[in-house]
Order: sequence, then structure tokens, then C-alpha cells
Amino acid sequence: MALGEFSLIDRYFKKKPPAQVIGVGDDAAVLPWANQGSLVVCKDLLIQGRHFFSDVAPDALGHKALAVNLSDLAAMGARPIGCLLGLALPSVDEPWLEKFASGFLALAHAHGSPLVGGDTVATNDGLVISVTALGYLPDAQPGLLRRGACVDDRLWVSGYLGAADLALKILQGNLVDEQGVLPQIRQSLEWPEPRVSLGQRLLGVAHAAIDISDGLVQDLGHLLDQSGVGAVLEIARLPAHPSLAKLSPDMVQQAMLGGGDVYELCFTAPASKDAEVLAIGLALDLPLTCIGYITAERQLMGRYPNGQHRILSQKGFDHFAGDRS
Repeated sequence: MALGEFSLIDRYFKKKPPAQVIGVGDDAAVLPWANQGSLVVCKDLLIQGRHFFSDVAPDALGHKALAVNLSDLAAMGARPIGCLLGLALPSVDEPWLEKFASGFLALAHAHGSPLVGGDTVATNDGLVISVTALGYLPDAQPGLLRRGACVDDRLWVSGYLGAADLALKILQGNLVDEQGVLPQIRQSLEWPEPRVSLGQRLLGVAHAAIDISDGLVQDLGHLLDQSGVGAVLEIARLPAHPSLAKLSPDMVQQAMLGGGDVYELCFTAPASKDAEVLAIGLALDLPLTCIGYITAERQLMGRYPNGQHRILSQKGFDHFAGDRS
């Protein structure tokens, strides 16, 4: 059987890092920085035909190329401090590059993450974008690691779910847009907003966090595995994007549970922090929804409105295992 993306990483690249270093297995690496805090580093690749369509607006692509990395820093609670950009270009298209740079640099400026270097090469194949984002954690802050969830923690998610996955299916031609929702949900796919401020405010409040870009159930599963716990998801509480109200509830539910391209944070916090979590959401004008709780039983269960409990399959986006579920 062919290895999936995460099995491949576990088998060949997940080695025990040196002491005081957080390595493979979290949203970003954490390295000690001269006894003055920690440097947080992450990298993502975007490949034409795999991560984006060839006709996507270049400013949107520039924005998303950085946003997916800033989302990983957000999941660690890190403050962005800089980024590097690598481009493999089939040709030099100056109008395209101007718009791409505009989208990339606008988001970099908004989050205090200046472009400090990188590399540009020619390629005979499609466009490839590689971004490395750098962040900072203050001294004595380990960050929002995946391994910190505790039994009886509340389980929270930011923003709304489902829109990006359904927008992707419509653009791929796998779903007919009978209700005309694409104009309202396309921005969720092409202009994701990394929850950088949320991540930083959750330091000292949340026990664990993860970016759910590969799907809520799959990424939550990684957090549960790292923490050695389980969870119950209250299906009726999942926050669907408002523009999906006219679509089939089953379709929306599937998109919320398994759909990728969701640059929101899923995090756990003790019940004693409920008021603080809600206050953070109000301060940021960002919906934060309690969607379940952490259990000692090491499985992920869904509790449905009819009272049924069902084990949730931890399947989402995997580069080596076909399309998103």
C-alpha cells in the first residue's frame, strides 16, 4: 500500500529533535533563540494544478501563499517577524508578478512579516511557490503545542467552516452551483485570513491548538494523537458559513468535517477560561464557537442532533491519497 502524506513524514522525517527544540509534528518548529525567547519557523509549498488553478487572480495567489504560512505561526501563538519567498517560474510575466507581489506584500505588511529574502528560478513545468515564515515566542512561552490538550477541556474553533471546500468543488466542476453561492464563498478559498492575533491572545489561555487546513476531523485527530486523548464533537454546534444556509445540510456537514483549505484554528481550553475565550472573540470581532470537549477515551466521536454517537473517520486532504473527502 502506498504511503500517505502523514505516514511518509512519520516514517522518514519525524526524528527526535535536540532538547529544547520542537520539531516535526507541530504546525511549526520552535528553536531557542539566545535565551531571549524562541524562533518559530514553518514552510509551505503551493503547486499549480495541485493547490491553485492556473487562472487564479495573481494578487489572491500572493496573499494565500503567505497566509497559509502565517496560519501555522498563528497555531503556535507566534508573532510573525519575517518571511522568505521562493518562486519557480515557467516564464517572466511582469504584470502578473506585479500583482502577485502586491497581494503577498500587503499581507506581509499587515502582519509585520517583511519579506527578507528568498530565491527565484526558471522551470519547465508549472509555477511553484515556496514560503518560509519566521515568528517569535517570548521567553518562557512554549507556544500552543498540539500535545497540550487535557481531559475535560472545551474544544473551540474560530470563524466559519465549509465554504472553502464547497467553493473548490464548484470550481473543479464536481458540484453544480444551483443556489449561486460561489460569489459569496469564493473568497474563503482564495483570500483566507490567518488568525495571527487570535493565536497570540490564546497564549496562557488555551492548552493546545492546531491549524485545520487539511480538514477539521483530520487535523483535530493529529492534536488528539499528540495529546493522548479523545474528543466528542457536537455536530449541531459546528459553525457553518452563513452563505451555505440554502445548501443540503448533509453536504454542508461533510464539508465542515472533512473539507480542507480552512485556515481557522481549533484549540482546547479549560472550562474556567470560557469567559476569557469569549472576550477574545469579541475583541477581535471573530466568532469563537465551543464545538465539544476532550475525553480520556482515545477516539474522536461525533454526537448528532438525534442523540446518536458515531466514530468520526479522520480522513481529510492527503497529497498522496487522492482528493479531499
